[in-house]
Amino acid sequence: MSIKDITIVIASFKSEKKIKNCLNSIDKQVKVLVIENSNNSNFKENLEKEFNNVECVLAGANIGYGSANNIGLKKVKTKYALILNPDATLHSSALEKFIKVTEQIHNFAIMAPYIQEEKNKFDKIYLKNIHPVEVENVKGFAMFLNISEFKDIGFFDEIFFFHFEEIDLCKRLTNHRKKIYLIPEIKIDHGGGVSHDQSINSEMELSRNWHWMWSTFNYHKKYKGFFVSFFIILPKMSSAIIKVLIYTLIFNKKKKIYYQRLSGLINAIMGKSSWYRPKV
Repeated sequence: MSIKDITIVIASFKSEKKIKNCLNSIDKQVKVLVIENSNNSNFKENLEKEFNNVECVLAGANIGYGSANNIGLKKVKTKYALILNPDATLHSSALEKFIKVTEQIHNFAIMAPYIQEEKNKFDKIYLKNIHPVEVENVKGFAMFLNISEFKDIGFFDEIFFFHFEEIDLCKRLTNHRKKIYLIPEIKIDHGGGVSHDQSINSEMELSRNWHWMWSTFNYHKKYKGFFVSFFIILPKMSSAIIKVLIYTLIFNKKKKIYYQRLSGLINAIMGKSSWYRPKV
């Protein structure tokens, strides 16, 4: 096995200013599939011209993290795939280390590196252990997939546009007794969850809050039913209502954020699909 047995899949959206650092950190022997959530032909042309190992697929619209990654994963012909966010950069020899670990652990579904931005949780629990640690879930911006382990369950559930995509995937894997590992010796830098152009931050923040509530409710509903999900989300709903009222009375712009949270939750309770998209 070598790093040529890995295909890297990157779902992007208005990531022109972020993605090149990511691509420059990847060995040019490795094929990269970039799934762009738009119909930006200039973005595709420029990437493929600058990076010979990159194939850029235009999704045609903003279909979300899970759906875009599914397009890429279905095109993968290698044994392994590494899902990366556009604002992530690999440390030296990270891919070689992944391959080395596959020689020790054969029956894994997902392996994930130590995320450089993490502070207390991983530092205290995992970094003292240099060996792979079995976990229930990992962060979605860097996941190393053993493709054969997904034949029975598929990849991401496309009902989730934003938030809970990787949590749901990991839940389905563990329910099928598949193995997920954190690999502390493999490190990656993450840009703090801002993989898009910063000029659209405000609209992306509104979208993020709408989908956070929608996805939270629907994730719990999927595994625990409507009524349990409702009681889980009730404190968040109460908080959103109170903050909308307070920020409206004092003319604070934060009311927009909590209005979006409330809107996302109401749509989820009413059984509506995840329809909200960033207005950019």
